[in-house]
Amino acid sequence: MGYSMFAFENVCLKRDNKMILSDINWVVNDKENWAILGLNGSGKTTLLQLLNGYLWPSSGNLQVLGHVFGQTSLPELRKSIGWVSNALDHQLKEYEFSEQIVLSGKFASIGIYEKVTTAEIDQAKKLLTDCGGSTLIGKPYKILSQGERQIVLIARALMASPKLLILDEPCNGLDLFAKERLLERIKKIAELPESPTMLFVTHHTEEILPCFDNIILLRDGEITHHGKTENLLTEEVLQDFYQKPVELIRIKDGSIAVYPK
Repeated sequence: MGYSMFAFENVCLKRDNKMILSDINWVVNDKENWAILGLNGSGKTTLLQLLNGYLWPSSGNLQVLGHVFGQTSLPELRKSIGWVSNALDHQLKEYEFSEQIVLSGKFASIGIYEKVTTAEIDQAKKLLTDCGGSTLIGKPYKILSQGERQIVLIARALMASPKLLILDEPCNGLDLFAKERLLERIKKIAELPESPTMLFVTHHTEEILPCFDNIILLRDGEITHHGKTENLLTEEVLQDFYQKPVELIRIKDGSIAVYPK
């Protein structure tokens, strides 16, 4: 087992006297890939904001990549965390070319404010190509489809060679075929020798690839179950989690789709 990537210890987050996250205890080690499953409003995004240092726990302890918040430089720490989220989409400069968006990931910034080298530009183009986006080079971000933008965001997240890659509902807004292509790209990233530890956030079980062999189930700000994916994606566990009858259907590659019964 590798070293700890991050550790939540009795972490709570309260906002306006309302408990958003309660007693989160969760440790992820290097080279462990985890899925986070939860319905809308379960606290998934809040959990990610804590990991990135955009929110701080109201109580409890949180260590990320060996650093304790309050005792480290958050901008430097964020360079080691790749975050793919639709929330970024609205912040990026749409007139920039795809490879410029990718290159900005090296500095964990929106836009590029430092002098860059030809080698760095070539690296951004190669990453974009490796992620399946060779045809996007030279195209402004504003004309890309949602699926193409997700490829750019993943390449951007990988630009700084992060230790941790967070995929926050990356399939949202994609059609059937774009989703399939994106999941195939994520599978290939997981197979790389130097693949980062990955978190995949979703509320659709069929998007959880076999490489995400650990999972937490998050409901109303609490982790109700955590452990091996194969042990938790069962009818008994998911009916307890959703608190409603469900039916499981196994689809290709061992993925599982869940439907109301």
